[in-house]
Amino acid sequence: MGYETELVLGIIFLAVVLFFTEKFTVDTVAIGIMVLFMLLGILDLKEGLAGFSNSATITVAAMFVISHAIFKTGILDQISMLLGNQAKKSETTLILSLMLTSGLLSAIINDTAVVALLMPAVLQVCDKNQIPPSKLLMPLSFGALMGGICTLLGTSTNILVSGIAEEAGLPPFGVFEMSAMGLVFLASGILYMVTAGKWLLPSRNPKPEYTDNYNLGNYLIELTITEEFEQSQEPILKQRLFKDGETKPLQIIREDGTRIKVYPNTVVLPGDTIRVTVDQKHLARLKKTKGVEIKAELDWDSQIPANQDEKIFEAIVTPNSFLVNESIKSVRFRNIFDQVLVIGIRHRKGLLDKLIAGSTLKSGDVLLLQGTEESIHSIQKSDDLLLISARKNITLNKTQVVLTLGILGLVIGLAALGIFSITLSASAGALAMVILRSITPDEAYKAIDWKVIFMLAGVLSMGAALEKTGGAQLIGEGVLELFGTFGPRIVLSAIFALTFLLTNVMSNNATAALLAPIAISVATALEVDSRPLLMAVTFAASLSFMTPMGYQTNTMIYNPGNYRFSDYIKVGTPLNILFWIIASMLIPVFFPF
Repeated sequence: MGYETELVLGIIFLAVVLFFTEKFTVDTVAIGIMVLFMLLGILDLKEGLAGFSNSATITVAAMFVISHAIFKTGILDQISMLLGNQAKKSETTLILSLMLTSGLLSAIINDTAVVALLMPAVLQVCDKNQIPPSKLLMPLSFGALMGGICTLLGTSTNILVSGIAEEAGLPPFGVFEMSAMGLVFLASGILYMVTAGKWLLPSRNPKPEYTDNYNLGNYLIELTITEEFEQSQEPILKQRLFKDGETKPLQIIREDGTRIKVYPNTVVLPGDTIRVTVDQKHLARLKKTKGVEIKAELDWDSQIPANQDEKIFEAIVTPNSFLVNESIKSVRFRNIFDQVLVIGIRHRKGLLDKLIAGSTLKSGDVLLLQGTEESIHSIQKSDDLLLISARKNITLNKTQVVLTLGILGLVIGLAALGIFSITLSASAGALAMVILRSITPDEAYKAIDWKVIFMLAGVLSMGAALEKTGGAQLIGEGVLELFGTFGPRIVLSAIFALTFLLTNVMSNNATAALLAPIAISVATALEVDSRPLLMAVTFAASLSFMTPMGYQTNTMIYNPGNYRFSDYIKVGTPLNILFWIIASMLIPVFFPF
């Protein structure tokens, strides 16, 4: 093993650690690794930047535009409205309908968009029918993940591995080449979730009891005590404010900055900032308490005219939001949401160390917002925050619906029949959407998730570096030494297992970019067709159920569903093992060696 190979393996190990720790965003790490390869001379400029011109990167960008155009028509809102009717039936029927809906939609539309579309409707169904959100949001996310592997267009990972195969001189994946095996996974996953999975899902009250571990399910709010507060100088145990148990004091911050843990005999003083947990329903009572002010990063009176009615809303920080790793008091936040007041935050990592305004936001955080109807619903136009409330019904433009769906049909049909490549047909389809005004040029640019595009370009450099330095061949030989004597089916099983384990702790696209070249090297050494091994990587990279950070949609549902990390392990591990067994048995049947 030469020094370049050792260097590449060391850099990739560093990348995996950074992906796992989430110290930096995935796209930042990916681009950083790409630049490092070029600075060290492992890849030249053309090789390092080749990911930006890769067919996979271009196809994914085009599909973002097409998906957003379909989303914009409002036709999918009509589908979400049908879920309410299923709630009147059994819980099993509701889970079945929800997973089928999210699964089939995710086969042609970005799965994150599908979950964003359906989540508000699901939460509304839960509220009206007294169903714990924890019973439905995990099936929603899992169904979207399973549906994404049913076609080439279902997720960027499928397109990425197809692009890697094409770069290696192999045929790209067909649009429906994955469908038969994907539908087996989808059907098996739904069957699991409506039987064993249904009983493993937590039935957790959205207002949990709090302990010193502070696994926050309610909002973390900051209250300022003024001179008008009637019970100042009295201990916590005598405060009427906290007597009903719905408002839980966690910490007191004195005017001099001293932080005090709350005990029953802790005295409340004027000027104190008290950090409490409270649900949205009881927040209104706090606001009416004399001498208590809701503290936030903006002066509400100076931001919103007094004659406008204000309301309270909830919104999730989306996985690719610009707000990730930003603070609420940042200039970027204020410039975009200058008419919205953040008065609370539900953070999946527990009690925040900083004041709310200075806290760093993460994907999946839920913000409690105060604003007018107009200012809050302006957030609906942004992809950075997802309102957790029923979407306003969009008036259907039948002409645009027909045009948009017609273009989508042509994109799929032309690629499926082999008339044009998926890259060309998707690019032409995105352009047609703009020309026919299904989407404006500005909306098209905003629809593209540039973090994903830069991340794809970056992670492709890892595979290129492995190939160029012989690292992929070296790892492939190691896999063969361990499993080669047992035959190609066992090798496939090992690669599937390694992929789904890695994708639960790091980006699914990064996992696929890393392991796809290795799968090709292993197939070459075994002297078998690489298709089944590539399919093992493709399927396993998207079937991530064991952790909330394994896939974007799992992160999105974490707080609204009031889940714990252990819930994903409990429900997701048996499902991943089931799919591992199914993959080991059936992938070689659908894709012979």
